[in-house]
Amino acid sequence: MNKRVVLLALAGLATLALAVACTTEETVQVVPGGAQAQGISVTGTGEASGAPDLALLTLGVSTEEKSVKEARDKAAAAMNAVVSSLKDNGVDDKDIQTQQLSIYPEFDYADGRQELRGFRVTNIVSAKLRDLDRVGEVIDDAAEAGGDLLQIQGLSFTIEEPDELRAQAREEAVKEARAKGERLAELAGVKLGKPISINEEGFFQPPPIPLARGALEAAPAAETPIQPGEMEVSVSVSVVFAIE
Repeated sequence: MNKRVVLLALAGLATLALAVACTTEETVQVVPGGAQAQGISVTGTGEASGAPDLALLTLGVSTEEKSVKEARDKAAAAMNAVVSSLKDNGVDDKDIQTQQLSIYPEFDYADGRQELRGFRVTNIVSAKLRDLDRVGEVIDDAAEAGGDLLQIQGLSFTIEEPDELRAQAREEAVKEARAKGERLAELAGVKLGKPISINEEGFFQPPPIPLARGALEAAPAAETPIQPGEMEVSVSVSVVFAIE
C-alpha cells in the first residue's frame, strides 16, 4: 500500500470519528463547584413585635484623687452604695456584674512638661432589671447612692426569650418570599416548584439606647420617666425555588 492510500484511509477514519462525535445524543455539562443553584431566587423579610421584659442598666462611679489609695477607697465606697441600692430594689446578685475596673494616672501638660495630677479610678457594673415598672425608681436610688461620682452609661430594653417572636418573623419572611416567587413565575409564564435552598440571613433587635446623666439632673425632684415601648425583631430569608 503506497503512502497516498494510507493517508486517505487515515483521513477517512478521522472523518468517521468526527461524524460519530457530532451525532451522539449524550451531552455532559461540567458545573463548577459552589455554583449558585438555578431557579427563581427571592428574599423575604418578616417582623414581629412584643413588649420587652428586661431592662439592661449600665452604671458606674469615677473619681480622681491625689493617690491611688484615696481614689480607690472613694470609688469603692460609692460603688458599694450603688450596689446596695440595686439589691434593696430587688435586683439579684446574679443579675449584677462588674464590666470594668480601671486605675490610671492623670497628667497636666504645661510648657512642654508633663506633671502628675493624680489618679483616676473607674468602676462600672451592669444590672438586669426585671420589674420594668420600677426602672425609674431604681435609677434614681442608684443616683442618690452614688452621688456626684455616679455615671449612667446606658439603658436598653430587650426580650430575654425572643424565640417565639423570631419564629413569627421567620414565618412571615418565608410567606413573603413565596409570594414574590409566585409572582415572578407568573410573569415569566412558568410554574413555581419546590424550594431548592433556604437561607436565613439574620435576626435583628434594636441596639441599646444610651441614657446620659444629664437626663437625671433635668428633673431631680421627680422620678426619672422611663418608657419601655415595644421591641421589634426582624428575620430575612433567601429562597431559591425550582422552575417546573
